[in-house]
Amino acid sequence: MKALITGITGFVGSHMAEYLLNHTDCEVYGTVRWRSKRQNIEDLQDKVELIECELRDANSVEKMIAQVKPDYVFHLAAQSFVPTSWHSPTDTFINNITGQLNLLESIRKHAPHAVIQIACSSEEYGLVYPDEVPITEENPLRPLSPYAVSKIAQDYLAYQYFRSYGLKTIRTRAFNHTGPRRGEVFVTSNFAKQIAEIEAGLREPVIYVGNLEAQRDFTDVRDIVRGYWLAVTKGEPGELYQLCSGRAWSIRKVLNFLIKLSGVEVKIEQDPARLRPSDVPLLLGSYEKFHRQTGWEPEIPLEQTLADLLVYWRRQLAN
Repeated sequence: MKALITGITGFVGSHMAEYLLNHTDCEVYGTVRWRSKRQNIEDLQDKVELIECELRDANSVEKMIAQVKPDYVFHLAAQSFVPTSWHSPTDTFINNITGQLNLLESIRKHAPHAVIQIACSSEEYGLVYPDEVPITEENPLRPLSPYAVSKIAQDYLAYQYFRSYGLKTIRTRAFNHTGPRRGEVFVTSNFAKQIAEIEAGLREPVIYVGNLEAQRDFTDVRDIVRGYWLAVTKGEPGELYQLCSGRAWSIRKVLNFLIKLSGVEVKIEQDPARLRPSDVPLLLGSYEKFHRQTGWEPEIPLEQTLADLLVYWRRQLAN
């Protein structure tokens, strides 16, 4: 069986590749761009087949799908940083929507048997009222960023291709996920890097923050990719499933926990550049539907995830 990962060099893509190599018999293929940074998969490059492909180019995608003819597709490539979508909304839409449209069209032509996991997002829910939590798949969508709107488009495009063409698309709305190799622009990783730099004497003992009052439902990325595999092997095509922990942490609590792990004495300062034009105050989900279908539930507590993330940054700075 052949498994294709779009965005294999990214945070989730690299963990997805590791999971497939360690727990399945799949041949693993991954899309890369010529400028892709490949440090996340340095130890995997001799175990996977990398194919240069620009997802925004329909001909490039069609050639790649015709070559691989995958049985499973994990569509993880995207512009995934919410603040960037405010500064570059057009680029976000082109990357996220056009890339997926090219992928689905090519699969329809050359690999219609494939099971396709589409990585959607809890950001689609946007404004959630206190009486609407925990969030289920039935919650209304009130997006609060261009990124969220682009993910809704990806979500519904996958459903449309299931209904119109019978493609075996499975939509997964993952809530916030983190862990080793998380990009430093994302809040948990950014805090961990700042603390590791302070420990190493590379910066003054000041941690710069944005909105600390937002509450998020964090899951370890290693639990998330295990869920993505269960989605394509046990999920129902056309269905939507949430992956989350069912537990909300404030960003302030995350920061305090990381500081406690380190033991450094720091000053906390708010950086206006880290504040968004509009922010989602609370994201707290339920994974009950996905658990009923596949048996999945998170196994790694956030406390362990944050400890692993801090160790990751200490090692990165030591290299």
